[in-house]
Amino acid sequence: MSIQIFMKSLLFISIIYTTLFNSHQVTGLKWGATGHRVIGKLASNMISKHTASKINELLDGVSLAQISTFADEIKSDKRYRRYNAWHYANINDDEIYVKSKKNEKGDIVKAINTCIDVLKSSTSERSKKQFYLKLLVHFVGDVHQPMHLARYSDRGGNNIKIKWFGDNSNLHRVWDSNMIDQYGMSYTEITQNLPKLKTSEISEIANTPLITWVNESQDLAKHIYKTLPENINLDYLYQYDHFNTVRMQLLKGGIRLAALLDEIFK
Repeated sequence: MSIQIFMKSLLFISIIYTTLFNSHQVTGLKWGATGHRVIGKLASNMISKHTASKINELLDGVSLAQISTFADEIKSDKRYRRYNAWHYANINDDEIYVKSKKNEKGDIVKAINTCIDVLKSSTSERSKKQFYLKLLVHFVGDVHQPMHLARYSDRGGNNIKIKWFGDNSNLHRVWDSNMIDQYGMSYTEITQNLPKLKTSEISEIANTPLITWVNESQDLAKHIYKTLPENINLDYLYQYDHFNTVRMQLLKGGIRLAALLDEIFK
């Protein structure tokens, strides 16, 4: 093989690899990874020193931000498919969660309560507590993403096809990752630039029960449906109108995760 042919082959392989890698980066970004890491990072900034010590010991020094995506990562492993339904709870517009028909495979509320029970149990094995702590950090994030508490009929907005800056997307993905990715900040930068609240406001957010989190997200989901423009090619205006809601939900998720962890490990 001549040097010219060899170099052309290398260039062709490089182009293919770059294209595939970049494609994976665009479609694979998911309250996607960045949003979950924001919530994990914020919680780690807010938990007590005692809680931080307990978690550090349990996770062997791995951060809450790093484990926050674990529940999504295991979806590709068939051994964990029974947890897929734990990421959401579909609720019709004319229902509230407590009176809605529950998924026999479980839902986000069952998921969070199960994780709490395992972590509080004095008989749970260390490996089991590690596993359920990883799930808990993720699911607290999911329950604050409004489309995880949206309609059954369209799979939480997944079946509502739209364009995001001209690219194919769906309503769920816009709220899961598109707006966060469009913002262009890392998870640490977003964490540092979340809305600033008074101590009393933080305390009020922290001291709310799980059902309040669910109801808040469902109410937001209803608003998202009602305000969806007829022109489904969403761009800067939609980002401008709704990104502060995303930021506030990330903030609430981090505050409540921290309070919950302090209560579990007290």
